[in-house]
Formats: sequence, structure tokens, C-alpha cells
Amino acid sequence: MNVADLTGLALDYWVARSLPDFVREIYFTDSGETVAVRGNDRGRPWDGRFEPSSSWEAAGVVLDRAQHFELNERHGGEPACCVARFEGGRGKVEARGATTREALLRAFVKSRFGDAVGEVLRQPQAVLGTNMAPVGEPGAIGDMEDLPRPDAQIGDIGTAPR
Repeated sequence: MNVADLTGLALDYWVARSLPDFVREIYFTDSGETVAVRGNDRGRPWDGRFEPSSSWEAAGVVLDRAQHFELNERHGGEPACCVARFEGGRGKVEARGATTREALLRAFVKSRFGDAVGEVLRQPQAVLGTNMAPVGEPGAIGDMEDLPRPDAQIGDIGTAPR
């Protein structure tokens, strides 16, 4: 998938994947329609929706990592253009978008992954640098192997508590 074509959920996902110093885990809410993250951005914990494509609060995380950026003036129906260099990126990159925020976010993803990225993996995952590892959903009672079993077998019904 071309970074120049990323919008909405796909753009939010790849921005989250581009933030290994902030995002520990990516998961999805709202029936898989919204990216959510767990992490810590420079001392501020974040556990919930992460929608930089529609929120300057979330996009500010990207803006804080810019070492240099230029937003070119738009004329008529031309797309916005962002030329930027980010901490830990691949040097100066240029990206365009329907809005300045979209252009900024595309430039950020491009600085981390280049001109193309893979498909969105719609399952919980841990972010490990530029890679990720799928993780299982934590169960309400934990894994069966982790339950204490003093002298009972799984499935045994014990006596009622007094």
C-alpha cells in the first residue's frame, strides 16, 4: 500500500506503528473501526483511541517529533504539501494530503517506512521497533495455565465457600 494513499484508520494504524518510543501495544475498538494504543509519550500515559488523522491532540505526538518541517501554501484545489525531518527518521521527506494534518502524518510514516507499507493487521499487537508481534486478547480470568491449582484438576467443582 502506498503511503501517499493512506487515510483514516490505515493512516492512524501506520502512525501508531511509526511510534515505537511511545506505543507499546496497538488494538482496535468500536468493532475494529478505531485504532487504540497503550503506551507512554514522554511521561504522559495513553490508553485508548488514537486517531491522529482526525485529532490534532493525537497528531501533536507526531508534530513534537519533527526536527524541521515546512507546510507549503495551498492554491485552489491543490493538496497540502509537507516537507519534514523527524527524530529517528530517514532524513528529509515530502508528502501531500487533503489537509495539512494528513500531509504531516504521511510524511512521518514515510520517514519511518519509505514509500510503501503493508496492510493493516486488525488484531492486537505489540510494537517492537519497526516490527510488531501479534498478541492474544487478555482473558477476563487469565490463562488456564496460570490459574492456581493446589490439588484440583481443571473442571473439578469444589465445595461452596463458607
